[in-house]
Amino acid sequence: MSAGHHHSHGHVAHSHHDRHSVHGHMPTNFSRAFALGITLNIIYILVEVTFGLLAGSMALLADAGHNLSDVLGLAVAWAGAELAKRPPSKRFTYGLGGSSILAALLNGLFLLVACGAIAWEAIERFSAPSPIASTTVIIVASLGIVINFGTAMLFVRGQKEDINIRGAFLHMMADAGVSAGVVAGGIAIYFSGFNWIDPLISLLIVALIFWSTWGLLSEAVRMSLAGVPRNIDVEEVMAYLASLPGVHAVHDLHIWPMSTSETAMTAHLVLPEGHPGKGFLAEIQKEMNRLFSIHHITIQIELEDEEAALCQTDCSGQN
Repeated sequence: MSAGHHHSHGHVAHSHHDRHSVHGHMPTNFSRAFALGITLNIIYILVEVTFGLLAGSMALLADAGHNLSDVLGLAVAWAGAELAKRPPSKRFTYGLGGSSILAALLNGLFLLVACGAIAWEAIERFSAPSPIASTTVIIVASLGIVINFGTAMLFVRGQKEDINIRGAFLHMMADAGVSAGVVAGGIAIYFSGFNWIDPLISLLIVALIFWSTWGLLSEAVRMSLAGVPRNIDVEEVMAYLASLPGVHAVHDLHIWPMSTSETAMTAHLVLPEGHPGKGFLAEIQKEMNRLFSIHHITIQIELEDEEAALCQTDCSGQN
């Protein structure tokens, strides 16, 4: 190999243990919060389904479907947090954090099917509205407000520091809002006697589930295809790397999710003056984590732009 093609490789090293303690580790008290939140919501779903059938309320059944979606979401977040604690192995050199992406993908597909079933039943109810036990609907949905709000409060302390905790908090707060909508519908039916209000609210709940599910599904598909996470601007990352002292060019930049909460990056930096030393790489690691929440970084230092050199050799015959 000619001198012009020599390069050195620098990997921003960090221990797997440290990564877990900062990014992937879930404190024990939040594991208990997940367990308690899931248990309370499963019990409430059973109550909603039972009284939804007895009261003939599609709104209660649709809300039960919505609550099931968030129970699955809590379970995925919990499983992802637990799997992220496992160290890498010879077969899974990144660990098992990526399983949370697969779980989210399956979760999204399942919820789309549930949306279709609920919507179909609600549309049939419009042609033949059934009598609704509005008092039962109001009581059961009011219980839902209490349970969902109480579950959200289990995560309020950590929702500012951890994106998984924040997702659990926001989902449960949204559930409390949906239950409030069902209560409002039950009150409207009680005073107006218009039973078509129940399937109408069912369709509105389906629209809410579909909207949140579509976001989940599209992001899960993007992550499963190793797409750049939505919260990272590739142009900004490129501009930061290009602005580093001594860097003349940046190429082969790749950014992809290792899990729903961790991101990896590789890049080639052209530094004609040579490798700037260990402190240079450590600073990149620190700033990438701070500015872009990128946790795993591999930097290759090149003495000249090898892509350009290769193109001059291989592309010289092209017009």
